[in-house]
Amino acid sequence: MAGPTRKWSVPMRPRSADEPHRVATPLELFVDLCFVIAVSQAALPLHHAFADGHVLIAVRDFLMVFFAIWWAWFNFTWFASAYDTDDDVYRLNTLVQIAGALILAAGVDEAFDQGDYKIITIGYVVMRLAMVGQWLRAARSDPRHRPTTIRYAVGVGIIQVLWLLRLLPSGSASAWSVFLLLVLLELAVPIWAETASGGRLTYHSHHIAERCGLFTLIGLGETVMAATIAVQSAFGPDIEFEWALIRLAMAGVTIVFALWWIYFDRGPRNLPPSLRTSSLWGYGHYFIFSAAAAVGAGLAVRVDYVTREAAISSAVASAAIAVPVAIYTFFVWLLRLRPHRSGSSRFVYPAIIALILAAPFAPASVELIAGLLSVLVVFHITAGRTAIAQA
Repeated sequence: MAGPTRKWSVPMRPRSADEPHRVATPLELFVDLCFVIAVSQAALPLHHAFADGHVLIAVRDFLMVFFAIWWAWFNFTWFASAYDTDDDVYRLNTLVQIAGALILAAGVDEAFDQGDYKIITIGYVVMRLAMVGQWLRAARSDPRHRPTTIRYAVGVGIIQVLWLLRLLPSGSASAWSVFLLLVLLELAVPIWAETASGGRLTYHSHHIAERCGLFTLIGLGETVMAATIAVQSAFGPDIEFEWALIRLAMAGVTIVFALWWIYFDRGPRNLPPSLRTSSLWGYGHYFIFSAAAAVGAGLAVRVDYVTREAAISSAVASAAIAVPVAIYTFFVWLLRLRPHRSGSSRFVYPAIIALILAAPFAPASVELIAGLLSVLVVFHITAGRTAIAQA
């Protein structure tokens, strides 16, 4: 018997915040798959620029590019949690956003190599204007939240005009100060919109937490790829660096396993209830996502150092791993673990993070980072069993 026929367009009513069995849809997973390309394109030039010694420029460009990737994905995720109708119009609109992500990915090399952000900006604006269409659909079908959804549409639309004006010849398309100003405006739109008379939208907190976990896996996938490259290099025709690369690969695998463990130790957690805390929770994931991707680039930098293809010192090559690992660990602790744990966890995490940041100045630095993260995993295991025993 044939199933129900999908409709071209249905009223975009808000979904229940308590809807049972709410998980990522095939369309959302397809969006993630396409965003993998953009993340990979951002991590690759970070690796090469860092290995060439352009550390500050590499980090700056990576953070700028990754903001565009993260913010477009994050806004789609929050909107889908409240208004996913899965009708034909919704699907086509989402495909436009995916096309924007691919345009953005195509412009990453020009941004890093030439400081030209035109293609990236166009791709980003395509994604965001598609969201304006979604918000206007929601405003038409959901009278209760119309003031909120209208604010989203107006705020997002105006800022996209400002992004395009940033590309005019009279200005600098890559000016850091202008970029930061526009970022602050982007981040302010949800806070401004959610305080409208229409009230907060009905986001499904468990669904959003699951979606953030899936994007974390995208970032960690870059680290898995870098560890694979290390293994491949170790067994290549030049065996001069074989043992050093094998040790690096083993440490890299340990690092990615540990990063996965500490994030997913207790599964998805619901978002904090208040607007302030949920905004901090969501915005803080920018650092988790970007750091997860940067760890992979750092491992690739270390491979270049071991094979004498990098124009940097050992400490700088190790810092390319240590700094993003420390940032990732800190924000996982701050957003996902600290609110739910007390006692020794308040001291163990800061101490381990401090030691990770100092690791680049020690011998066998990458192995030391892997060992410190392994200590955190052991702490998670023992702390979890203790909590169960006391329950």
